[in-house]
Amino acid sequence: MKKSEKNILVAPLNWGLGHATRCIPIIRELEKNGFTPVLASDGVALQILQKEFPHLQALELPSYDIEYAKNGADFKWKLIKNIPKMIDTILSEKKIVKKWIQEYNLCGIISDNRLGVYNKEIPCVFMTHQLNVLSGKTTWISSQLHQHFIKKFTECWIPDLEKNSNLTGKLGHLKKHKLNLKYLGPLSRLEKKALPIQYDLMILLSGPETQRTYLEQKLKNEISLFGGKILFVKGVLESEQKIEPEQNVTYYNFMTTQEIETAINESEMVLCRSGYTTIMDLAKLGKKAFFIPTPGQFEQEYLAKRLKRKNFVPYARQEDFVIENLQEIKLYKGLPQVEKEIHWKQLFILFEGK
Repeated sequence: MKKSEKNILVAPLNWGLGHATRCIPIIRELEKNGFTPVLASDGVALQILQKEFPHLQALELPSYDIEYAKNGADFKWKLIKNIPKMIDTILSEKKIVKKWIQEYNLCGIISDNRLGVYNKEIPCVFMTHQLNVLSGKTTWISSQLHQHFIKKFTECWIPDLEKNSNLTGKLGHLKKHKLNLKYLGPLSRLEKKALPIQYDLMILLSGPETQRTYLEQKLKNEISLFGGKILFVKGVLESEQKIEPEQNVTYYNFMTTQEIETAINESEMVLCRSGYTTIMDLAKLGKKAFFIPTPGQFEQEYLAKRLKRKNFVPYARQEDFVIENLQEIKLYKGLPQVEKEIHWKQLFILFEGK
């Protein structure tokens, strides 16, 4: 790689699909503005980016190897147990990035929640919607720790609005801080299109195992009582796409960005997790939804409760959900369609050098 190519490392965390998919519009804009993105992650997150950008260099980072609890109540304690492994991974990331700066002539870094992907030699951006990391009684500690890492980066980008009509609430907003924050506005890889409705319901699964599989099995039982036409995307990334029609349901193991965009636009309503990237996508496309937060994920539970309280979107706990709950959707306003122009050229000045 040549120095003149202005190579930027883009490194999302491999946690569900959201961190990788919300990096897609950033990668597109980097290319439009004369930069060469270098992709870096592990597992499914890296596979998503490779499928979307097969022409770009893709590098593998060490995995955080987070073990997910089968029981939502044990989620936090599993994470605490994983802390030593996470610290090892963060230290490994720092060493690898130092080597890559020379090897790939990097002039900047954009890390989506990868805490060790930075170096003082070049401008580094940390992207997150969680300045406060909710963890129950330990929220103060987890938030302070997260902010300690964010301080090491040149800038922190938050994909939300700074004030009114924001989507993250206390997750993405601090009363007092010394961080260099930039609010981008909601970020989505998808575009709203006026397409005829083909499906009464789209089910869009994502997130960590074993909870993803558990919800898939539960919903397969529930949708037998649903009379309309259903598109069911399992959120399992495999080497080949599988499409399985079964009575009134069409199952996909995964979809590309273009397919997801078309499918959501063609669906009357969406049933999904309350992950923040999904929320931004649904807000952009103006779709009504029903949320089932991942058990034990405080962030998803907080977002679902907040959006229900604002009369935007109903939700139910995973163990409580029944298909009749979908009738509640019509009683809610739907997510606010927030439009904010992102001035990419101004953001990318950071990487232009002297």
